Amino acid sequence: MNDDQLLRYSRHILLPELGVEGQEAISRGRVLVVGAGGLGSPAAMYLASAGVGEIVLCDGDTVDLTNLQRQLLHVESSLGLNKAVSGRESLGRINPLVHVQAIESRLEAEQLLSLVGDVDVVLDCTDNFATRHAINRACVRQRKPLVSGAAVRFDGQLTVFDLRRDDQPCYHCLFPEGEDVAEMRCAVTGIFAPLTGIIGAMQAAEALKLLASCGASVAGRLLVLEGLSMRWREIRYGRDPGCAVCSGQKN
Repeated sequence: MNDDQLLRYSRHILLPELGVEGQEAISRGRVLVVGAGGLGSPAAMYLASAGVGEIVLCDGDTVDLTNLQRQLLHVESSLGLNKAVSGRESLGRINPLVHVQAIESRLEAEQLLSLVGDVDVVLDCTDNFATRHAINRACVRQRKPLVSGAAVRFDGQLTVFDLRRDDQPCYHCLFPEGEDVAEMRCAVTGIFAPLTGIIGAMQAAEALKLLASCGASVAGRLLVLEGLSMRWREIRYGRDPGCAVCSGQKN
């Protein structure tokens, strides 16, 4: 790192758990953020400010007025722009040292698999089960850690699936595909704006710890936030030996 980088990231470098080596690992890191909305906005902003080397930001939607209540990557001048493009512009203002690749479409299976294979950590910042399961399948096949967040109404969730390890569960182990699970979308149910900031920032924190190999991730623990009472619950979960997605990948 040069003198400007040492100064920019000095508050990280002062942390003994990170230091220069940890910051250099972050600066070499490549992170895929799927979704540039409520969760993806704070997650990507903290990843950029922390100096992640490359952020691949994916979103096929365009910015509309209802997004501005919580999706901090976007402003009124972004209305009508693709969210990944708008996000790239905002992240460039936060930290021009970070390379941001904008993917302006919904990811098909093979493209998703390729992108996952090229990064170190994947953040699922989406809002529907079909996409979540597709991301999980790609991460299982490529053995990449997946940081999963969710937020709707006043409730949030966070967990990590460290798919580099043979003994770790995947998203399908916790939320099996095809089960009769009600899918709540914020466009219908509403969402408390700061909730996405809380969960998205925590996704960034978990990703940075994974890149720097410091601390302990929340793998195997589902953190559930009840925002109205501001109470956290922790639910421990394990690998399903009969999982249709990961059981054949791990022996």
